[in-house]
Amino acid sequence: MSTEGGDKLRSLVVEDEWAARNYLVELLDGSNLAQVTGAVASADEARELLLGDGRHAFDVVFLDVRLSGGRNEGLDIARALSALPQTPMLVLATAFNAHALEAYDLGVADYLLKPFTEQRVEQCLHRLRARRPKLEPSGPLRIAARRQKSLVFFDRDEVWAFEAAERLTRVHTAQGVFDVDLSLSAIEASFGRALARVHRNWLVNVAHIKEFERDSETRVWVGEGLMADGRGIHVPVARERAQQLRDMLLASAAGVRRRT
Repeated sequence: MSTEGGDKLRSLVVEDEWAARNYLVELLDGSNLAQVTGAVASADEARELLLGDGRHAFDVVFLDVRLSGGRNEGLDIARALSALPQTPMLVLATAFNAHALEAYDLGVADYLLKPFTEQRVEQCLHRLRARRPKLEPSGPLRIAARRQKSLVFFDRDEVWAFEAAERLTRVHTAQGVFDVDLSLSAIEASFGRALARVHRNWLVNVAHIKEFERDSETRVWVGEGLMADGRGIHVPVARERAQQLRDMLLASAAGVRRRT
Protein backbone atom coordinates (compact mmCIF):
# COMPACT_ATOMS: atom_id res chain seq x y z
CA MET A 1 0.00 0.00 0.00
CA SER A 2 1.05 3.57 -0.53
CA THR A 3 2.35 5.80 2.22
CA GLU A 4 0.98 9.16 3.25
CA GLY A 5 2.15 11.80 5.67
CA GLY A 6 0.40 12.88 8.84
CA ASP A 7 -0.63 11.03 11.93
CA LYS A 8 -1.76 7.47 11.57
CA LEU A 9 -5.32 6.55 12.42
CA ARG A 10 -5.42 4.89 15.84
CA SER A 11 -7.48 1.79 15.16
CA LEU A 12 -9.38 -0.80 17.18
CA VAL A 13 -10.30 -4.10 15.54
CA VAL A 14 -13.26 -6.01 17.00
CA GLU A 15 -13.49 -9.42 15.34
CA ASP A 16 -14.22 -12.79 16.91
CA GLU A 17 -12.65 -14.87 14.10
CA TRP A 18 -8.94 -15.23 14.78
CA ALA A 19 -7.86 -15.45 11.13
CA ALA A 20 -9.94 -12.48 9.98
CA ARG A 21 -8.80 -10.39 12.95
CA ASN A 22 -5.13 -11.05 12.37
CA TYR A 23 -5.40 -10.45 8.62
CA LEU A 24 -7.14 -7.11 9.08
CA VAL A 25 -4.59 -6.06 11.70
CA GLU A 26 -1.82 -6.98 9.25
CA LEU A 27 -3.40 -4.93 6.45
CA LEU A 28 -3.93 -1.91 8.67
CA ASP A 29 -0.46 -1.93 10.24
CA GLY A 30 1.13 -2.43 6.85
CA SER A 31 -0.68 0.49 5.26
CA ASN A 32 1.33 3.35 6.80
CA LEU A 33 -2.05 5.07 7.18
CA ALA A 34 -3.21 3.35 10.36
CA GLN A 35 -1.81 1.98 13.59
CA VAL A 36 -3.68 -0.78 15.38
CA THR A 37 -3.71 0.11 19.07
CA GLY A 38 -6.23 -2.54 20.08
CA ALA A 39 -7.60 -5.85 18.80
CA VAL A 40 -10.26 -7.79 20.71
CA ALA A 41 -12.50 -10.77 20.06
CA SER A 42 -15.63 -10.10 22.13
CA ALA A 43 -18.35 -7.50 22.54
CA ASP A 44 -17.61 -7.20 26.28
CA GLU A 45 -13.97 -6.32 25.62
CA ALA A 46 -15.03 -3.76 23.02
CA ARG A 47 -17.54 -2.15 25.40
CA GLU A 48 -14.88 -1.85 28.09
CA LEU A 49 -12.49 -0.09 25.73
CA LEU A 50 -15.07 2.15 24.08
CA LEU A 51 -17.73 2.77 26.72
CA GLY A 52 -16.19 1.91 30.09
CA ASP A 53 -14.90 4.31 32.73
CA GLY A 54 -11.34 3.88 31.47
CA ARG A 55 -12.26 4.27 27.81
CA HIS A 56 -9.40 4.46 25.33
CA ALA A 57 -8.89 6.96 22.53
CA PHE A 58 -9.33 5.58 19.01
CA ASP A 59 -9.78 7.37 15.72
CA VAL A 60 -11.58 4.46 14.09
CA VAL A 61 -13.17 1.16 15.10
CA PHE A 62 -13.38 -1.75 12.66
CA LEU A 63 -16.37 -3.60 14.07
CA ASP A 64 -17.67 -7.04 13.11
CA VAL A 65 -21.47 -7.16 13.12
CA ARG A 66 -21.93 -10.74 14.30
CA LEU A 67 -20.13 -11.51 17.54
CA SER A 68 -20.68 -14.13 20.24
CA GLY A 69 -22.11 -16.99 18.26
CA GLY A 70 -23.86 -15.12 15.48
CA ARG A 71 -25.70 -12.45 17.47
CA ASN A 72 -25.57 -8.90 16.08
CA GLU A 73 -23.77 -7.44 19.08
CA GLY A 74 -21.62 -5.29 16.83
CA LEU A 75 -24.71 -3.31 15.87
CA ASP A 76 -25.62 -2.89 19.55
CA ILE A 77 -22.20 -1.34 20.16
CA ALA A 78 -22.60 0.90 17.11
CA ARG A 79 -25.98 2.11 18.39
CA ALA A 80 -24.50 2.89 21.81
CA LEU A 81 -21.61 4.81 20.28
CA SER A 82 -23.94 6.76 17.99
CA ALA A 83 -25.67 8.12 21.11
CA LEU A 84 -22.46 9.70 22.43
CA PRO A 85 -21.30 13.24 21.60
CA GLN A 86 -17.76 12.30 20.57
CA THR A 87 -17.05 8.91 19.08
CA PRO A 88 -14.45 7.31 16.85
CA MET A 89 -15.33 6.72 13.23
CA LEU A 90 -17.01 3.37 12.72
CA VAL A 91 -16.36 0.84 9.96
CA LEU A 92 -18.55 -2.25 9.91
CA ALA A 93 -16.49 -5.22 8.78
CA THR A 94 -18.67 -8.21 8.03
CA ALA A 95 -19.46 -11.03 5.65
CA PHE A 96 -23.08 -9.85 5.35
CA ASN A 97 -24.46 -6.84 3.52
CA ALA A 98 -27.94 -7.07 5.03
CA HIS A 99 -27.17 -4.37 7.60
CA ALA A 100 -25.80 -1.75 5.22
CA LEU A 101 -28.88 0.50 5.39
CA GLU A 102 -28.98 0.57 9.19
CA ALA A 103 -25.22 1.07 9.26
CA TYR A 104 -25.46 4.29 7.31
CA ASP A 105 -28.41 5.42 9.42
CA LEU A 106 -26.03 5.08 12.37
CA GLY A 107 -23.48 7.24 10.60
CA VAL A 108 -20.80 4.64 9.95
CA ALA A 109 -17.93 5.83 7.82
CA ASP A 110 -17.60 2.70 5.67
CA TYR A 111 -18.84 -0.87 5.25
CA LEU A 112 -16.20 -3.52 4.54
CA LEU A 113 -17.34 -6.86 3.21
CA LYS A 114 -15.32 -10.00 3.87
CA PRO A 115 -13.07 -11.33 2.54
CA PHE A 116 -10.96 -8.19 2.95
CA THR A 117 -8.65 -7.09 0.17
CA GLU A 118 -5.63 -4.83 0.41
CA GLN A 119 -7.05 -2.48 -2.21
CA ARG A 120 -10.42 -2.12 -0.48
CA VAL A 121 -8.86 -1.55 2.95
CA GLU A 122 -6.57 1.14 1.52
CA GLN A 123 -9.58 2.81 -0.14
CA CYS A 124 -11.36 2.76 3.21
CA LEU A 125 -8.41 4.33 5.04
CA HIS A 126 -8.13 7.17 2.53
CA ARG A 127 -11.84 7.80 2.98
CA LEU A 128 -11.40 7.89 6.74
CA ARG A 129 -8.51 10.32 6.55
CA ALA A 130 -10.60 12.61 4.35
CA ARG A 131 -13.32 12.61 7.02
CA ARG A 132 -10.97 13.08 9.95
CA PRO A 133 -10.87 16.91 10.01
CA LYS A 134 -14.65 16.95 10.33
CA LEU A 135 -14.55 15.11 13.62
CA GLU A 136 -13.61 18.05 15.81
CA PRO A 137 -16.14 18.52 18.62
CA SER A 138 -18.94 20.89 17.62
CA GLY A 139 -20.89 23.19 19.86
CA PRO A 140 -19.77 24.91 23.06
CA LEU A 141 -17.55 22.97 25.42
CA ARG A 142 -18.74 24.75 28.56
CA ILE A 143 -22.00 25.83 30.16
CA ALA A 144 -22.54 29.39 31.40
CA ALA A 145 -25.13 29.77 34.15
CA ARG A 146 -26.34 32.43 36.57
CA ARG A 147 -26.02 32.47 40.36
CA GLN A 148 -27.55 35.67 41.71
CA LYS A 149 -25.30 38.41 40.27
CA SER A 150 -22.50 36.07 39.25
CA LEU A 151 -21.83 33.97 36.18
CA VAL A 152 -20.59 30.42 36.79
CA PHE A 153 -19.09 28.02 34.25
CA PHE A 154 -19.13 24.24 33.99
CA ASP A 155 -17.53 21.74 31.66
CA ARG A 156 -20.12 19.75 29.74
CA ASP A 157 -19.30 16.52 31.55
CA GLU A 158 -20.02 18.18 34.92
CA VAL A 159 -23.68 18.65 34.03
CA TRP A 160 -26.17 16.09 35.36
CA ALA A 161 -29.35 17.39 33.72
CA PHE A 162 -31.30 20.37 32.42
CA GLU A 163 -34.84 21.05 33.64
CA ALA A 164 -37.52 23.33 32.22
CA ALA A 165 -39.56 24.77 35.10
CA GLU A 166 -41.78 27.86 35.40
CA ARG A 167 -40.44 29.65 32.30
CA LEU A 168 -36.88 29.00 33.46
CA THR A 169 -34.27 26.46 32.50
CA ARG A 170 -32.18 25.06 35.31
CA VAL A 171 -28.92 23.15 35.13
CA HIS A 172 -28.34 20.50 37.81
CA THR A 173 -24.74 19.77 38.83
CA ALA A 174 -22.84 18.41 41.81
CA GLN A 175 -22.28 22.05 42.85
CA GLY A 176 -25.98 22.86 42.90
CA VAL A 177 -28.79 24.13 40.68
CA PHE A 178 -28.33 27.22 38.50
CA ASP A 179 -30.33 29.17 35.91
CA VAL A 180 -29.47 29.28 32.20
CA ASP A 181 -31.00 31.47 29.51
CA LEU A 182 -31.44 28.82 26.80
CA SER A 183 -34.50 26.67 26.19
CA LEU A 184 -34.23 22.88 26.33
CA SER A 185 -34.56 22.73 22.54
CA ALA A 186 -31.66 25.15 22.08
CA ILE A 187 -29.51 23.22 24.55
CA GLU A 188 -30.35 19.93 22.83
CA ALA A 189 -29.36 21.39 19.45
CA SER A 190 -26.07 22.73 20.84
CA PHE A 191 -24.91 19.69 22.78
CA GLY A 192 -26.43 16.87 20.78
CA ARG A 193 -26.17 13.22 21.73
CA ALA A 194 -24.51 13.72 25.10
CA LEU A 195 -27.97 14.60 26.35
CA ALA A 196 -31.08 12.42 26.21
CA ARG A 197 -34.56 13.96 26.13
CA VAL A 198 -36.21 11.65 28.64
CA HIS A 199 -39.21 13.89 29.30
CA ARG A 200 -40.62 17.05 27.77
CA ASN A 201 -39.18 18.99 30.74
CA TRP A 202 -35.88 17.16 31.14
CA LEU A 203 -32.60 16.62 29.30
CA VAL A 204 -30.23 14.20 31.02
CA ASN A 205 -26.49 13.68 30.61
CA VAL A 206 -26.42 9.97 29.74
CA ALA A 207 -22.98 9.50 31.29
CA HIS A 208 -24.39 10.41 34.72
CA ILE A 209 -27.37 8.03 34.73
CA LYS A 210 -26.66 5.61 37.59
CA GLU A 211 -30.00 3.83 38.09
CA PHE A 212 -33.03 3.07 35.93
CA GLU A 213 -36.18 2.40 37.94
CA ARG A 214 -39.38 1.08 36.38
CA ASP A 215 -42.28 0.70 38.81
CA SER A 216 -45.61 2.51 38.74
CA GLU A 217 -43.67 5.21 36.91
CA THR A 218 -40.29 5.21 35.22
CA ARG A 219 -37.48 7.41 36.48
CA VAL A 220 -33.70 7.55 36.48
CA TRP A 221 -31.24 8.46 39.20
CA VAL A 222 -28.70 10.94 37.87
CA GLY A 223 -25.61 11.98 39.80
CA GLU A 224 -22.22 10.89 41.07
CA GLY A 225 -23.26 7.70 42.84
CA LEU A 226 -26.12 5.31 43.44
CA MET A 227 -29.40 6.46 44.94
CA ALA A 228 -28.39 5.18 48.40
CA ASP A 229 -25.45 7.63 48.38
CA GLY A 230 -27.77 10.60 48.05
CA ARG A 231 -25.55 12.47 45.56
CA GLY A 232 -27.97 13.02 42.71
CA ILE A 233 -31.53 13.69 41.58
CA HIS A 234 -34.56 11.70 40.46
CA VAL A 235 -35.65 12.50 36.91
CA PRO A 236 -38.99 11.31 35.50
CA VAL A 237 -38.98 9.41 32.19
CA ALA A 238 -41.94 9.74 29.84
CA ARG A 239 -43.75 6.47 29.20
CA GLU A 240 -43.16 6.62 25.45
CA ARG A 241 -39.41 7.16 25.94
CA ALA A 242 -38.75 4.57 28.65
CA GLN A 243 -38.06 1.50 26.51
CA GLN A 244 -35.79 3.35 24.09
CA LEU A 245 -33.79 4.79 26.99
CA ARG A 246 -33.48 1.39 28.68
CA ASP A 247 -32.29 -0.23 25.44
CA MET A 248 -29.73 2.51 24.88
CA LEU A 249 -28.34 2.17 28.42
CA LEU A 250 -28.07 -1.62 28.15
CA ALA A 251 -26.46 -1.42 24.72
CA SER A 252 -23.61 0.59 26.25
CA ALA A 253 -23.07 -1.82 29.15
CA ALA A 254 -22.37 -5.48 29.81
CA GLY A 255 -23.93 -7.68 32.48
CA VAL A 256 -27.70 -7.66 31.81
CA ARG A 257 -29.41 -8.86 28.67
CA ARG A 258 -31.62 -6.36 26.88
CA ARG A 259 -34.67 -8.63 26.82
CA THR A 260 -34.88 -8.96 30.63
